[in-house]
Amino acid sequence: MKTLFRNATVVNAAGSRVADVLVSGEKILRVEPEILCPEARVVECEGLLLLPGAIDAHTHFDLEVAGTVTADDFASGTRAALRGGTTTVIDFACPNKGESLQYGLELWHKKADGKAACDYGYHMTIDDWNPAVREELPAMIAQGVTSFKMYLTYPAMMIGDQAVFEALLELKKLGAIAGVHCENAGIIDALIAARKAVGELGPTSHPRCRPALAEAEAVGRLLKMAALADTPVVCVHTTCREALVEIEAARARGQRVYVETCPQYLLLEDRYYGLPDFEGARYVCAPPLRKSADQARLWRALAAGEIQTLNTDHCSFTLAQKELGRSDFTRIPGGLPGVETRLELLYSYGVAAGRISKEKMVELLSANNAKLYGLWGRKGAVAPGFDADLVLYDPRGERALRAAGLITRVDYSPYEGFPVNGRIRQVWLRGRLAAEEGRVLETSAGQYLSRKLPILE
Repeated sequence: MKTLFRNATVVNAAGSRVADVLVSGEKILRVEPEILCPEARVVECEGLLLLPGAIDAHTHFDLEVAGTVTADDFASGTRAALRGGTTTVIDFACPNKGESLQYGLELWHKKADGKAACDYGYHMTIDDWNPAVREELPAMIAQGVTSFKMYLTYPAMMIGDQAVFEALLELKKLGAIAGVHCENAGIIDALIAARKAVGELGPTSHPRCRPALAEAEAVGRLLKMAALADTPVVCVHTTCREALVEIEAARARGQRVYVETCPQYLLLEDRYYGLPDFEGARYVCAPPLRKSADQARLWRALAAGEIQTLNTDHCSFTLAQKELGRSDFTRIPGGLPGVETRLELLYSYGVAAGRISKEKMVELLSANNAKLYGLWGRKGAVAPGFDADLVLYDPRGERALRAAGLITRVDYSPYEGFPVNGRIRQVWLRGRLAAEEGRVLETSAGQYLSRKLPILE
């Protein structure tokens, strides 16, 4: 079956043009003006943006956190992703300390295989470091896991500076890359103890115990380790001006540093933690929300190319689950939903607001994720030979986001009432119409993606 998308504004990171797009089977065959193909079904696209399917390289589905499990598993989470224009997610396989990487990979395959609505892959968490784990790294890469996650906070997952440095050296040999959660665990623990000592146990204590300088210190420490290891790294979910200062300094030293941020750090502020009736718990995530000045600095960094990717860190919990921490803010499950709303929010508050171009939007959502995580050539562009993962976006009109209109398994939205410009008309996954006007049509067509080594530019 061939499909002809006619008279679309085709948007890639490298530029935009009005063209026709011919799809044959799962692949894009041609992108040219006025393609003639009488046997193809025709999709009229005048007035619509034709975007490559978005890639969300930071999701947490079916993950145990704080004594509970995320509200979204791979079935519900990938349906929400697909509805929101994301055709590929990269989740995190998370073995516990004492478990092998292979065990973690197999466990996550059991969680996802046959259930995912969109395509998917995994990063591998390194939360234990010993000779056995080191020896497993080549086997992970052979199975398509070419990126790894480490933590500089959280006792259950952090491995210490020596182990992080040794892991960076090993990943450099293999050509893989690490993304690192950067917060100073000692500072956080000391501040938590101080808050608890005076009985300040509500959500307002959360950002006070995880200040911007604690993030910046960890970013600076990581980047100095990466400099000594002579290897690039990814600073995930970057939130603040202070962290960007550390990143600028590393780049001035000649380092390659890749930076991710998330919609919540562009659009939500730490004042939300002070909302009455425990509503502040809805916004508990780590690192926490920052201030409006940090938002402005992040937007400038996006436009200037200082930040390479915009992913969600989708880690969703219901209001009942958030209640687990009513008497102790450290027990509030940390994380926000976002996989379903990312594209519309970035278009509305980035492109339509004049902060970034539509080409930059595609770079942040698709192209850079594809290159950094070993999918380029298959995902990330509307170009011949690439998968026919396509989003038809209608930029006309305005509406308000409402939790009631979303399909993620969460009974609230952190963006409740936010006005958004335009809407997603259709989402195509490898040449098949997968979502249309908010209805998800493909519920288990997702394929596991065995990823190549990163393209580091």
